[in-house]
Amino acid sequence: MNVLITGTASGIGKATAEKFLESGHTVYGVDLAEPTIAHPHYHHLVWDIRTPEPPALPQPEILINCAGTIEEQDAIDVNLTATIRFTEQFIQSEGLRSVLFIASASARNGAEFPWYVASKAGLVGYMKNLALKLARRGATCNSISPGGVVTPMNRHILESPALYEAVKAETLLGKWAEPEEIADLAFFLTVTNRSITGEDILIDNGEMLKSNFIW
Repeated sequence: MNVLITGTASGIGKATAEKFLESGHTVYGVDLAEPTIAHPHYHHLVWDIRTPEPPALPQPEILINCAGTIEEQDAIDVNLTATIRFTEQFIQSEGLRSVLFIASASARNGAEFPWYVASKAGLVGYMKNLALKLARRGATCNSISPGGVVTPMNRHILESPALYEAVKAETLLGKWAEPEEIADLAFFLTVTNRSITGEDILIDNGEMLKSNFIW
């Protein structure tokens, strides 16, 4: 299948692209950065998703939106507006079977920067709206909301032993997820799954559930 993925130069996007390549699919990656994947079935486009009308891209059977930023001044433009605009260009693609968004656990609990939280919460809302439309064609549409993930975007925490121990202590399992775990779930939701749609799947090592019961 043709799989179109944004944000493939690093982190979750790169791990997801590699997962599909390992499974025999053809992947078209879009990122601001130069390619970091070398594979005969990988095609990379250096491009900013905020720019309207991208160069010609193949009609995807699977579309996965991983591109995003934690920078507050760009959060709404990149994480929400540009992602919606990019997605809308492909929802009429012949053979489209699944669309997936990478949102954030903070879309549920509001526990990060305000514009970032708003952008990810808006993305989950758009996912549900799109799921209603795509259902008429038998296509699925979901989102994944990760908690802490070991990616370059979180380098400032990962490189500080004190900060890293503190954030891990906020989870039930005492750890953060690896990008490959998110990629595995992305593969399941877009390839294996045929009956889950309109859902936001949390993968946060139990951070949302953690509480101290006092009696």
